[in-house]
Amino acid sequence: MTPKKQYYENVANTIIANLEKRQMKGYYCEDSKAAVQKVLDLVPAGASVSWGGTMTLTESGVMDALRAGDFSLIDRDLAKTPQEKKEVFAKAVCADYFFMSTNAITMNGELVNVDGNGNRVACLCCGPENIIILAGMNKVVTSVEEGHNRARNTAAPMNTLRLHKNTPCSTKGKCFDCQSPDCICSQIVVTRRSHIPGRIKVILIGEELGY
Repeated sequence: MTPKKQYYENVANTIIANLEKRQMKGYYCEDSKAAVQKVLDLVPAGASVSWGGTMTLTESGVMDALRAGDFSLIDRDLAKTPQEKKEVFAKAVCADYFFMSTNAITMNGELVNVDGNGNRVACLCCGPENIIILAGMNKVVTSVEEGHNRARNTAAPMNTLRLHKNTPCSTKGKCFDCQSPDCICSQIVVTRRSHIPGRIKVILIGEELGY
């Protein structure tokens, strides 16, 4: 095992222990292939599944596995009109499993997320029976404050480029605390514990994934 891989595993073990104290369940997978298998082990056939906006699901191969699996997909990507999007978001709240990543996760097991529409963090807070979060080790930070900084100065600028948004951070590369119509930082949510034990499951992956 390389020093980096050993470091990732050590950090993940620390986070997993702290997640347990916060009534969340943590897992560590050395790579994306193992993460895909962990997802397939956790989600039973026939379960209804949805997801929030996330590059990690795509990059890790989990999205392909969900689409190919025996699951009932509530697929946000198929919604074309505002009414269809509204219906998909409403169904996602009642999903058996909701997948997302996190903009940051602290060594103490806190989740930090910044959202535009708010549907992703809304489902994290309440609704779907199970939340499965996939996060590359590039999302790890030492504090909530550092998590805020990462979300707004690393994740947000890259996501505005991905989504073709016209914001100051998309051209300047850092947060200007803007009020732009295209701003994707409307909601800032820190998850310090799961009210329902085990509802939130975090799969840490020993790779750099997503933004």
